[in-house]
Amino acid sequence: MKTTLSLALAVCTLVAAAPAFGAGGREAASAQPATLQFALSGNPNTLDPHATAGTLTFQVLRSVYDTLVEPDESGRIVPALAESWGVSADGLHWTFHLRSGVQFHNGDEFTSKDVVATFARLRDPGRASTHAAEFAAVTAVEALDRYTVQFSLERPHAPLLSALASGWSAILPQRLIANGHDFGGSPVGTGPFVFEQWMRDNRITLSRNERYWIEGQPAVARVNFNIITEVAVQVQGLLTGDLHIIDMVGPTDIARIERNPATRLDTGLSSLVMVMAINTRRPPLSDVRIRRALNHAVDKQTILDVAYAGGRPIGTFMDAGDPFALDLAHLHPHDPERARALIREAGGVNRVLDLVLPQNFEPHVRAGEMYQQMLAQAGIEAQIRLVDWSTWLSDVYGAANFDLTVIGHTGKLDPDGRFSLFETDRNYVGWSHPEIPRLLQAARLESEFAGRREYFAEIQRLLAEEVPFVFVGTNYRFIAMRETIHGFHMDGKLDTYDLRRVRFR
Repeated sequence: MKTTLSLALAVCTLVAAAPAFGAGGREAASAQPATLQFALSGNPNTLDPHATAGTLTFQVLRSVYDTLVEPDESGRIVPALAESWGVSADGLHWTFHLRSGVQFHNGDEFTSKDVVATFARLRDPGRASTHAAEFAAVTAVEALDRYTVQFSLERPHAPLLSALASGWSAILPQRLIANGHDFGGSPVGTGPFVFEQWMRDNRITLSRNERYWIEGQPAVARVNFNIITEVAVQVQGLLTGDLHIIDMVGPTDIARIERNPATRLDTGLSSLVMVMAINTRRPPLSDVRIRRALNHAVDKQTILDVAYAGGRPIGTFMDAGDPFALDLAHLHPHDPERARALIREAGGVNRVLDLVLPQNFEPHVRAGEMYQQMLAQAGIEAQIRLVDWSTWLSDVYGAANFDLTVIGHTGKLDPDGRFSLFETDRNYVGWSHPEIPRLLQAARLESEFAGRREYFAEIQRLLAEEVPFVFVGTNYRFIAMRETIHGFHMDGKLDTYDLRRVRFR
């Protein structure tokens, strides 16, 4: 769960025509038969886009699948598998006109039946997809003809287009869905690269889709996502030339990479919300005074600088660079004495807290060790428990088996995607507020930025007051690569990699 260069908020703008993409000519691509060596900071828990909230999965699957629409490099939502779309005057019917001549990797033609089957699968209550709630307003998805599909809604829903542009809305082939295909181990999409092999804890290999619908893309013949969880190993691989792109850079590595004429560093404020999450179901963490004490005990800027190589502190559940963000960092400044006073007022913390860390994310582990020391200075004892990423997703995020945990929440194309986590208390921190469903519903009905900003601002204030997290900050994102790499792009709000235009110079 993790994002780089901040993008402007994607606005639900109606698009009337597709860009001039061809049917997938191979002349430009065939000139570069190189293999791109990419370092991935952890092992995905699955390769099924409908079965996870893990960003690592979507960082790989961005190259395997397409969505109906997608964010461009400025964050604007543009056509992808849908060439154009329109919305009825009452906002209840969204009609998408699909691109013809597109094939899935197994040879099946892409048609409206695949869109219908995909969203039936995603919205199936029996599947319990993490992202099904984003389509709660949808009452039906129907094929009007072979290349036209209509989404019908029970009420207007401003975030719909953003949800459709996100990785969990990847389009799967209807025939394989019907046959019970194992998408978790063998994904099949229409994307620029074809899945070849997944050697767990080692490497995921993709090869170029020779029939991709964008002419001249992708340029490279193969991609190896090398699973490397140690920052030092990633950096060394980059400096020796064994790796072309790495996604982790430590504070002490920045100068080395910038000085080296063979490497370069792309830097920007990410869209991550770095937190120490608090299980509010468990006493004494159910007491807001204790949660506020935890926030006062933490020196946020030091955590950002030492563990995450810099960033901007926050005071609520929104990344610092988002246009909807409120600056509430002043509400809980670093004040260990205030933390101790709140703990005394609440009757103390009379047990050791279980601090669970995802061991494959070295910066989170480093941050967790610093939290442990800072909490001790406020009189709170926490014991660190390391788990692998799959266990973190199932046992911590899924089953809430923790007191405290450290993670970064990836950005969303629309704030609704962030705040819908708290529509009920059936989330991993066990927190909601009676006002949040009303505020979210009002924001979904509102199309104007100013109106939506008021509703989202109130949600941010509630989170800042109730503090179900220690809100730490938005870190800077460092993506390092060889100077020979050209055309790399990161979908900033979604923290996923677009490798279609990557070339070796």
